[in-house]
Amino acid sequence: MFLLIFATAVSSIALEFGLERWEDLMPYSVTAFFLFGIGSLPSGKLGDHWGRRPMMLVFFFGMGLASVLVGVANTPLQIAWALALLGCFASIYHPIAIPMLVQDTQRPGWTIGVNGLCGNLGVALAAVITGYLVKYQGWRMAFFIPGVVCMACGVMFWLVSPQEKAAPARKKVVDSQSSGKSIAKLLLIMTMASTTGSLLFNLSTNSNYELLSQRMHEISQDPAYIGTLLGLVYGVASLTQLLVGHWIDRYPLRKLYMAVIIYQAVCITMATWLDGWLFYAILFLFMAGIFGAVPFTDAMIARYVDDAQRSRVSGMRLTVSLGGSSLAVLLIGPIVKQAGFTALLSVMLITSVITFLVISQLPSTPIPLKPSE
Repeated sequence: MFLLIFATAVSSIALEFGLERWEDLMPYSVTAFFLFGIGSLPSGKLGDHWGRRPMMLVFFFGMGLASVLVGVANTPLQIAWALALLGCFASIYHPIAIPMLVQDTQRPGWTIGVNGLCGNLGVALAAVITGYLVKYQGWRMAFFIPGVVCMACGVMFWLVSPQEKAAPARKKVVDSQSSGKSIAKLLLIMTMASTTGSLLFNLSTNSNYELLSQRMHEISQDPAYIGTLLGLVYGVASLTQLLVGHWIDRYPLRKLYMAVIIYQAVCITMATWLDGWLFYAILFLFMAGIFGAVPFTDAMIARYVDDAQRSRVSGMRLTVSLGGSSLAVLLIGPIVKQAGFTALLSVMLITSVITFLVISQLPSTPIPLKPSE
């Protein structure tokens, strides 16, 4: 949610700062997404060696404070620095929280799917809440209010989360189900797939608000209305992660992953040529395909990597994939400014095809065993 507040409020911020086009302000958020990725490496290492619970406390309070700082910024450069700080604290979540969630579960696919659903509901809330706050309270409150709520969540987490007996790295490593060589190959493939997948995720979620405004220009330009429409898309499309998470526990990963990417590419192709309510309808389908691809890399880490090392392995993968995919935020403004949204959707389609080619190289995996087996 927090990383996409800016993308929803960017038009209002640009207007207040005297910029002619919102596209000129988008590059100021690139550092946030770059640090969101690159920060995963030290975050993962600290999670394994220091502890996951204290790292999550840093996450909650750091995110809240950084969001408040964005809300009090008075220049584009100040916003860039505050967003960069927001990206640093945001980098803690994935390499720390995902291993916390799956460390004792018998159904990692389902668990990751539920978590992914909640994460994508955050994407939906960014569109809806920011749209209404911008309309009625101004863009600054769109950062300030969520920031305060985030710090309150940190207090709740501190009160209810159990203490760790030991940092994960101090636990005894059990025998891996795969050799070091196969794990290295798997890590390479899923890092490449995650990079293209994250690139596609960032291209879509950071441009969808303006894209929807442009494709439905004759229907409405009310920021609250557009935000509500987009939030509805994200909320419904997020349910795909529950279905995919359920399937991950029952079917081979490679075949399931490839099927989701094929569906994704077909829907993006259709969206390229549609406008108005037809575009809005297809937006549900292609965002379902994008969200549905999210759980796979975390599921593979849960399947192949021992818990004592998961935060570090996840951090290495996220550093490359999210750091590289931060380029999406830099590309959105120039691509749309020079060639329009049709060109941007074409870039998304190419990215989807590359993802398919990469995951076709995944090793075959057997159908997961049921807990009773």
